Amino acid sequence: MTTVRMRINGRAYGPVKVRDELTMNDFLRERLGLTGTKFGCGAGQCLSCAVIIDDPDGTSHTSPTCIVPAASFNGKSIRTVEGLATNGELTALQRSFIDHFAFQCGYCTAGFLNEGQVLLERLAKTPVARADLEKTIADAFDGHLCRCTGYIKYHEAVRDVILANPGRYLT
Repeated sequence: MTTVRMRINGRAYGPVKVRDELTMNDFLRERLGLTGTKFGCGAGQCLSCAVIIDDPDGTSHTSPTCIVPAASFNGKSIRTVEGLATNGELTALQRSFIDHFAFQCGYCTAGFLNEGQVLLERLAKTPVARADLEKTIADAFDGHLCRCTGYIKYHEAVRDVILANPGRYLT
């Protein structure tokens, strides 16, 4: 057993004891009832289970949760798909996913949303040239798998958010 403390969607959790083999995915879903994070492949390959980790330096990145023990998240601040909306107000990215019907079965959507959010935050700090936008989005989503093959819709949804505010995301 390991005692952990972490922030999830801005809320402090812990100290709480977890079994050393308990995955973060199971901790989120079974212990906390945060079921937006899905269990896809169970091998960290599809990234349906990806959550956002907010680093102390103000950057963020995603991490799979299906193969990573909950104890590995001790002391970290993470965001799940449930933490993206604020006061019930969907983000521009979430609205764009709906507008593009970028969710088909919905299983991989949380991972794509979280990766897209990380990309938007990165581009807000370090914009890219318009000519590099398509490759930048494709690179961000590299490794995310969609069994329904909704890749184009995910890509278009993120691109539309960026193009709606080019002064923020593009050079």
